[in-house]
Amino acid sequence: MSGAVCRVRVAVEGRVHGVNFRAFTSEHARSLGLKGYVKNLPDGSVEAVIEGDPEGVERLVEALKEGPPAAYVTGLRVEEEKPTGEFVDFEIRR
Repeated sequence: MSGAVCRVRVAVEGRVHGVNFRAFTSEHARSLGLKGYVKNLPDGSVEAVIEGDPEGVERLVEALKEGPPAAYVTGLRVEEEKPTGEFVDFEIRR
């Protein structure tokens, strides 16, 4: 293991509010040992900032393409960012 850390900001569009999308994201992130946050945005999308090992980040991004059973994802944008190490856990923000 190289110890490499990557960070991405993900915007998820579709039916993603009121369908447990944030809880789904948080549970998956924690199970993969990732850090960051997920929150609903006023425009109806969900934003997640994810830091951790590249393989784990990639696995979470793949899971977000579908989301939980009640969700319907119509779009997903991923932007790479410079890791900051600012997170101690993965949290759901309001």
